[in-house]
Amino acid sequence: MSGNYLEFQFKTEPVQPASEILIAELGYLGFESFVENNDGVTAYIPVEEYEDDLLAGVHILQSEEFEISYTMSEIERFNWNEEWEKNFTPILVDEHCSVRAPFHPKTDAEFDIVIEPKMSFGTGHHATTHMMIQHILKNEWEGKSVLDMGCGTGVLAILAAMKGASKIDAIDIDNWCYLNTLENISRNDCEHVNVEEGGAELLEGRTYDMILANINRNILLKDLPVYEKSLKPEGNLFLSGFYSGDLPVIEKACKELGLYFVENFERNDWVAAKFSR
Repeated sequence: MSGNYLEFQFKTEPVQPASEILIAELGYLGFESFVENNDGVTAYIPVEEYEDDLLAGVHILQSEEFEISYTMSEIERFNWNEEWEKNFTPILVDEHCSVRAPFHPKTDAEFDIVIEPKMSFGTGHHATTHMMIQHILKNEWEGKSVLDMGCGTGVLAILAAMKGASKIDAIDIDNWCYLNTLENISRNDCEHVNVEEGGAELLEGRTYDMILANINRNILLKDLPVYEKSLKPEGNLFLSGFYSGDLPVIEKACKELGLYFVENFERNDWVAAKFSR
């Protein structure tokens, strides 16, 4: 293993929402860091993680709605933290929740979350995380048991804790995300959040009032029966990581399991939907 990275410089037209969609899709395929710029996105993946046909799974590259070109080169490993610090700007969701880095000044927002994402996905900047934050802000979490599945940076688990959730499990299959969530819950004084590395197999015998799953369409559809089994009576399931065109498929799969659509947010063609028993 060389320890080097492949650097992909993508030029997107129009820049948005193409860049945002591209980052989300590449993140699911193993790309570990992204830098947005004026004409697109620069993305990085370890040399040993890349396969020649990997980009065939990136749907937006086949889309007729956008013009996307790219170049690829191999580079030596460098300081990721320094790179994202140059580009990470704080956000404010619905005037109530701020997500910022440790080097940004504290805000007056009701919920002020400090995140150091490193290589993890979920700073709040992407539409799916942004909308899941909106769902958390809109719903009641006091005393609830919560699962944050595919927790990334842990930002959703942290906000649920700040809103009064009593028992919270944050789970991610990626070791970077597991370690990063541990760091971020400590940084936000949310030590009662339980963090685990793994997948849906960890949910055997567990039940929750609220389940958050911001992953992707295929994994959501595969694991929906596990989520349904893990949801308490009158519980709520919040799903994101898929496009608006996928909502009917997700809704149908939920309905077959006795879970009914309540409402959704939509942002840049992405959806975050709420389902209840």
